[in-house]
Amino acid sequence: MEEFYITLVALAVGLVLIGLRVPVGLALGTISVVGIGVLASWSTAFDLFSSTAYDVIANWELSAIPMFLLMGELAFNTGLTKDLFRAARLWVSWLPGGLAVATNFACAGFAAASGSSLATTITMGRIALPEMQRYGYKDSLACGSVASAGTLGSLIPPSIQMIIIGIFAQISILKLFIAAIIPGILTAIVFAGLIVIRCIINPSLAPRDDVKATWAERFRSLSGIWPLPFLVLGVIGSLYAGIVTPTQAGAIGATLTLSLALLRGQASLTGLRNALQNTLTSTISIFLIVIGAVLLSRLFIFGNVPDVLLELVSQHIQSKYVVMLIAICVYLVLGMFLDPVGIVLLTLPIFIPIFDSLGFNLVFIGIIIVKLTEIGLLSPPVGMNVFAVKTLRPEVPLGVIFKGAAWFMVADLLIIAALIAFPSIVLFLPEFMGL
Repeated sequence: MEEFYITLVALAVGLVLIGLRVPVGLALGTISVVGIGVLASWSTAFDLFSSTAYDVIANWELSAIPMFLLMGELAFNTGLTKDLFRAARLWVSWLPGGLAVATNFACAGFAAASGSSLATTITMGRIALPEMQRYGYKDSLACGSVASAGTLGSLIPPSIQMIIIGIFAQISILKLFIAAIIPGILTAIVFAGLIVIRCIINPSLAPRDDVKATWAERFRSLSGIWPLPFLVLGVIGSLYAGIVTPTQAGAIGATLTLSLALLRGQASLTGLRNALQNTLTSTISIFLIVIGAVLLSRLFIFGNVPDVLLELVSQHIQSKYVVMLIAICVYLVLGMFLDPVGIVLLTLPIFIPIFDSLGFNLVFIGIIIVKLTEIGLLSPPVGMNVFAVKTLRPEVPLGVIFKGAAWFMVADLLIIAALIAFPSIVLFLPEFMGL
């Protein structure tokens, strides 16, 4: 047990370092190398560090991450998403809080091309926040709805988080993508319903939009958004048909996005350069976290963490749903301080063996983990989506944005409860498609 306690101390030091704003990858890598050095030997620690760094970078499966990141960046920087908000607005402007509802569904649409919550929040926020401000929407509703709808970028496939979960938990990425479709649509509908109900109860939150759209205008607006469903069908369809691997699907997605931009005359050298630069920056950031997390998993092995936890669970916890409740609490607390990728990679080596031993379907667990990290994107004090909205509306106090996002956090918790109570919501589509 001594090794176990040493590992726990190392993990606690790592969380403190992260709390002090040390980059997640650096903090995890440092405590892992030191911990392995103490438990085994320093030569073992440094050998693992050098081999792990190479293995992560050279991992063919991880090349799906930059490919899907590039797909989202190309979609944004070439303007393929600019008609999303307009189309959504024409279709739902008659609803109470119509602009916020339009933002919600536009975020859902862009999520299908971005794979990133932060990218979805910033992209749609740039378009929607000025419009809601112009129409007199309360800042809490406007900013809260953008921050919250942006979390759909992590849930609606293709998702960078799901790729990471699939690779490191040995779960089919295609199954995760398919399983996320119904929860993603459900989340978007619940968020829209929450906006409408709040605006009915308190009309001052959102003055009614004066757009009077005919049915002909509404259907014409759909002509500008066809590239996104085309991209989704191209990526998910090629995966489902078994034509390509997840990595190849990412490359196909990026190629299709660039081809569509060229076909529509929306590609430019500036846009391409920005897309490549942003993809490179995001990839480096994610890979550094991955290296640190893989080293941490090695430390857990030296410290016998999985074996000790499995023994504790089997001896002292009879209900698997109690374990689920404990995991939910852990994810909610970590979400207050860490970014989603860091949370996923930090917790997978601990929770996946436990959930597997308790008989949970790991595809179902993967979707629940993504949902929980969505809440973390909105949680104070380090809700990344909230801070992203703050950069777009610097005059709005952070407290106002967090207050607006809190309504959607409650809705997310209710959705998670529904998914746990009725796992078929997650598992129906993969089973129906024979996956």
